[in-house]
Amino acid sequence: MDDSRTDETLMLAWRDGDGAAFEALYARHRARLFRYLLHQCGRREQADEMFQEIWMSVMRARGGYEVSARFTTWLYRIAHNRVIDGVRARGRLAEFEVDAGEDELPDHPAPAGEQPERLLERAQLAGRLLAAVGALPAPQREAFLLAVEGGLTVEEIGNATGAGFETAKSRLRYAHARLRAELEDLR
Repeated sequence: MDDSRTDETLMLAWRDGDGAAFEALYARHRARLFRYLLHQCGRREQADEMFQEIWMSVMRARGGYEVSARFTTWLYRIAHNRVIDGVRARGRLAEFEVDAGEDELPDHPAPAGEQPERLLERAQLAGRLLAAVGALPAPQREAFLLAVEGGLTVEEIGNATGAGFETAKSRLRYAHARLRAELEDLR
């Protein structure tokens, strides 16, 4: 679905009854939002549950939606609050699990970049990166994921999390520094 309208325009159109506008918003943000949630809580079942709850919150808020910030800031503010509620309910964020699904083997040889040894290297690198992100303190991890998965600016991260600009900037800077230090040997 190719809809070039801004997220805010789509949300206003959906508020006013345009169902296709919601479909476009959902298509744009579902993958990034889900990855953000999965990285925040570490378990697919919890991420699925939160994901559905967040979109239900968006649906409930539709009638009163007014543009006061970017749609992504508003959406990730809802997500941030849901993650915080989940942490309060469980006492802490879940341990991370790596979900390596079974893939069917192709009938023909894979290209050089997809040979088993290359795939293993990439999987190991992805595992290290996920572990490094998972080891970040929760505020730094959240700032990093909001920037990477949500595409939010430092100011928007501050707005979404209720932190000031300088706090959000520091969290993001420290997250980057920790990740660089953790993955230093890859340079």
